[in-house]
Amino acid sequence: MAGEQRGRARDPEIDARILAVANRQLADVGYKSLSLTAVAREAGTTRQALYRRWPTKAALAAAALEMSADAGPAASSHDPLADLVAELSDFQRGVSRPGRLSLVGTMLQDSTDLALRARYQAQIIAPRRARLLGILRRARQLSLIDPEADLEVAITLCTGSWYARALAGLDPPENWPQRTAALVWRAVGGRPESPNTQTAQLPSRSADEPAEGQQG
Repeated sequence: MAGEQRGRARDPEIDARILAVANRQLADVGYKSLSLTAVAREAGTTRQALYRRWPTKAALAAAALEMSADAGPAASSHDPLADLVAELSDFQRGVSRPGRLSLVGTMLQDSTDLALRARYQAQIIAPRRARLLGILRRARQLSLIDPEADLEVAITLCTGSWYARALAGLDPPENWPQRTAALVWRAVGGRPESPNTQTAQLPSRSADEPAEGQQG
């Protein structure tokens, strides 16, 4: 019937291409220089098709960030130390993807839209911190760590060491998730290993491995 015509259904393949390109450009050039025209061209579509989906740059950037969000690993209820290793392994996989570390830098730029930064914090940073905090709180409930441990600082130490090494131009050390989990676990008063896991033992540095201050 006239007046009841519907527009063409959105092609999910075009959506995915646009978001992938926008995500990469956000990481490469930052929010300020993100160009909808360039995104449409690289994605093999038209500006009109892009604007029908995301009418503003902020809307497109926000959708691209949603695509970057990680669900995180499933947590167990009996082995917080193993969960900590799993969470940091998941973090390493995510932050090692192309453009992810650059995206972190983009979010710290003064020119980045404040609403976009807040969405990034809410969708990517906050869930990870909440999962890490939940793991350590469960460890405290199980009396596996010091009841007075500063958990807020501990969860920052978990991922902060990765960014510090990246800024120093250093590659992550071998077994970074296990070593970081073991170090944080000890810092909050935990035993070197929990009763149910052997995965987070802190490896000893070999005699021929340079100390931290001697690298790079």
